[in-house]
Amino acid sequence: MKTNNLIQDKTFQFALDVIKFYMQLVGEKEYVLSKQLLKSGTSIGSNVEEAIAAQSRKDFISKMSIESKESRETRYWLRLLSKSNLTSLSTSVLLKEINDIINIITKIILTTKSKN
Repeated sequence: MKTNNLIQDKTFQFALDVIKFYMQLVGEKEYVLSKQLLKSGTSIGSNVEEAIAAQSRKDFISKMSIESKESRETRYWLRLLSKSNLTSLSTSVLLKEINDIINIITKIILTTKSKN
């Protein structure tokens, strides 16, 4: 099934941004939360790629739902980093990006479900 290239591009760029942020966190010796963020933040795009290759509408919705969960987990780690004062780095740009991604993924899921 095809998906909007916008989400593919946004999640790829977001993964790159998360990697850069991770490297800065490691520089500040913040390892535990940074690894959680790296795992969830980079998995979103890989799930988009899997959804694009879905073999059915049901499979597509399932993969997109996994992306939604990973996106929300990523937002959680960003919020936790922001509020915990473990780092002086700002998470505001990444939080805006992940909120945009969550909104797009939600819209894709709802639109796909409504076509049944």
